[in-house]
Amino acid sequence: MVEERQQQGKLIVFSAPSGTGKSTIAKLVLECLQNIRFSVSATTRQKRSGEQEGVNYYFLTKEDFEEKIRQGGFVEHEFFFGNYYGTLLDKTREVIDRGTNLLLDLDVKGALNLKRIFPDNSLLLFFKPPSIEVLQQRLKGRESEDEESIRVRLERARLELEFADRFDEVIVNDNLDKTVEAVTELISKFLLKT
Repeated sequence: MVEERQQQGKLIVFSAPSGTGKSTIAKLVLECLQNIRFSVSATTRQKRSGEQEGVNYYFLTKEDFEEKIRQGGFVEHEFFFGNYYGTLLDKTREVIDRGTNLLLDLDVKGALNLKRIFPDNSLLLFFKPPSIEVLQQRLKGRESEDEESIRVRLERARLELEFADRFDEVIVNDNLDKTVEAVTELISKFLLKT
């Protein structure tokens, strides 16, 4: 008797400049689509009260993280505010080999690297603000950052926007409900592909 091979899971990647609404879109899409899990990242930061290994993060020592970097063990990684964060290559492979679909929130370079590693299993979605001016208003509206932080985020946004044409789909988030509907439809179609 021939064993049937389980279909591999798919990887859906969201990338966007800060303030574009990516996290909100991700939360709403995950509520609409029950067959997708949010990816668990690795970090060197300390575990907070209530956090669980493999649920909130994979908690690594700085030494272990840096060794994995040297061994090419990450799809992508970054260093923020004194800690490393990254997407483990082996955990990503393990999850999709089990047939699980993952939603990942990555920067543009991480997204493109993931597509290079998993070209047939990944859908890259880039979210754009209606304009840089609207993005600036959204960032100011948060009232959580000073002018310098906003300037840095806008500068980074301009750089990220240059990569948009390398993504599978580019979505302008000018209406949250319509954006979530369009994204849910795109992902559903992608998940049906064999």
